[in-house]
Amino acid sequence: MAILEVKHLRKSFERTEVLSDISFSLEKGQVLSIIGSSGSGKTTLLRCLNFLEKPDGGIIRVNEETLFNAEDPKTTQESEIRRKRLHFGLVFQSFNLFPQYTALGNVMLAKELLAKEQPDYKARKKAIHAEIEAEAERLLRQMGLADRMSNYPHQLSGGQCQRVAIARALALKPDILCFDEPTSALDPELTGEVLKVIKGLADQETTMVIVTHEMAFARDVSSQVIFMDGGRILEQGTPEQVFEHPEEERTKQFLSRYTQG
Repeated sequence: MAILEVKHLRKSFERTEVLSDISFSLEKGQVLSIIGSSGSGKTTLLRCLNFLEKPDGGIIRVNEETLFNAEDPKTTQESEIRRKRLHFGLVFQSFNLFPQYTALGNVMLAKELLAKEQPDYKARKKAIHAEIEAEAERLLRQMGLADRMSNYPHQLSGGQCQRVAIARALALKPDILCFDEPTSALDPELTGEVLKVIKGLADQETTMVIVTHEMAFARDVSSQVIFMDGGRILEQGTPEQVFEHPEEERTKQFLSRYTQG
């Protein structure tokens, strides 16, 4: 059964169509990598899935619940946006950590804000805080940051900041974890540590959608690969199908840049 279904998704900015008839599905525990040149629509697709952008058309379903249907006004209301986002965790290119909070504070913040909306929050404030803190500490240890919990972002390397951002996304227990080129802001020597963490999550069968320019990583970690060009899905299939036996000439041209030499 598909955990994520996307059907005929469309998005335009003014007169420029950036997503055209995007359709795919993802099973629980699978990893989908989205590859393609800059400007092909990869990041816009991710932002539509997370409702940072509102699609112009199409359907998005998670666990058979329709989160968005352009033909159904009930699913397009702004008041529902935050609840819908909880199905997805998003790790940005540039970390987007709050500089005034420690690593631990960054991981705890969103969960604490949500907890305040619970009817029993005042009565259970200390217990809820302790639960959130314990879970945040566990996630930071999982990310290899047990000795960095009290550090502020400016005291951390880029790779450490990105691992804090991954822990923050996991703290809300999303159905699907999304990455927008998670290593693009990192020095080459720090890229490996972040990719290792993502590979570990894949081994734990975390459902993920990854926009990446790391072709070897995408081939190694993915269950499915989508190649986008000009706002369309030009090719999709298993890593072996897309990387070893691409059918489209444009896919072959794109991949040749990574196999030459």
